[in-house]
Amino acid sequence: MRTARKGSVEMPAFVRQLVKETEKRVSSFFKGGRGGTAEGEQQGEGEKEEVIPSPYLDRPVLDKLTEEGCARWGLTYALGSMQGWRANMEDFHNCVPQLGGELADWSFFAVFDGHAGSTVAQYCSQHLLGHILAMDGIGPEDDPPKVKGAIEEGFLQTDKHLHSVARREGWERGGTTVVATLISPYYIYFANCGDSRAMLCRSGQVCFSTEDHKPYSPLEKERIESAGGSVSLQRINGSLAVSRALGDFGYKGAENRTPSQQMVSPEPEVCVVERSPADEFLVLACDGVWDTISNEELCAFIHNRLRVCTDLRDVCTQVIDLCLYKGSLDNISIILLCFPGAPQLSTEALHQEAELEDLLESKVAEIYDELCARGEEPELLSVLTVLASTVIPGLPPGGGIQSKRNCIISAYYQQRDAHKPMIPNGLGGS
Repeated sequence: MRTARKGSVEMPAFVRQLVKETEKRVSSFFKGGRGGTAEGEQQGEGEKEEVIPSPYLDRPVLDKLTEEGCARWGLTYALGSMQGWRANMEDFHNCVPQLGGELADWSFFAVFDGHAGSTVAQYCSQHLLGHILAMDGIGPEDDPPKVKGAIEEGFLQTDKHLHSVARREGWERGGTTVVATLISPYYIYFANCGDSRAMLCRSGQVCFSTEDHKPYSPLEKERIESAGGSVSLQRINGSLAVSRALGDFGYKGAENRTPSQQMVSPEPEVCVVERSPADEFLVLACDGVWDTISNEELCAFIHNRLRVCTDLRDVCTQVIDLCLYKGSLDNISIILLCFPGAPQLSTEALHQEAELEDLLESKVAEIYDELCARGEEPELLSVLTVLASTVIPGLPPGGGIQSKRNCIISAYYQQRDAHKPMIPNGLGGS
């Protein structure tokens, strides 16, 4: 059984080197996109340009927060979270594998993806569960309509109390999306408010996933316009990219309308799925994951990784790296929950993984030698570009070549070290 542990994982040096080689291109892209002066240009005399802080860094923060644990009824879980390219870390989470008392066989997990600051996400991560449990309806009888009602009311009460605190403390802006799951002995309750997402995999396939709440969705758009707002650039009033969230009180001031009828609604969409012995794993993740990978791809990738990894934290970090390499520029947070029916370590899968990594190492060596023979500098990006156009059998489903990038980068630096000119003894200086 896994015991609860927390820690931070620092990215290998060769990954940092890859970032160093690409960060100038990304930084230049965003600076150019903001209309800033290109590097090397000078503004005309007397011209002044307002400096707008970029929401992105010149280089990503790659250190990861990880956590793992278990529940007495057979659930194991892990969390992975990384700031990435964002200027600030605005994600928070809840991992409560056992609620205690008469709910000792119940579990609660949630991901909070903050925007316009982290204050609201942090507050909600500390208070949402308490408000849900304070509602009538959650108890050993496990009555789905009552539990659904308690979850919905718990969200609304959290938002109400948050508004009081925000007025008292002077918070003018900021909000958070929430995706949560409450697991009972018989049911899995999903609650989604915003564009984070939950996904349940059963028998190797996506069994259920929550729906993102976007302003351009027909029902969401109708509510926004009825509350006096508009949808432009796929955002509320051209600004906010989600249509449901806790906080964001600047969008909740329409008179004679309930909280759920405002431009931004705090009401979660709650769904119930009956548990099955075929349930394998459940994922909660922010949009920093889902912007780069589909439900089906992530289900296939995690299913494959569980057959070769003994540590769920390692699976989470591999998902984060995959999303980073596929272009995610957001904070990235994922909680992976494994049921007793999850895929187990496989000797055959481990053998196939070893063969794949041997093949990748040999391919990197071939490409490196070919570039050298043509008199070209075998830079890392050149090797990656050639390898990306090469047919490689046995890559992880849903992950592709990006999911083995760490292996490829390691093999590249091995080749570079092997090709360094040898210094004869006695000529290296005193």
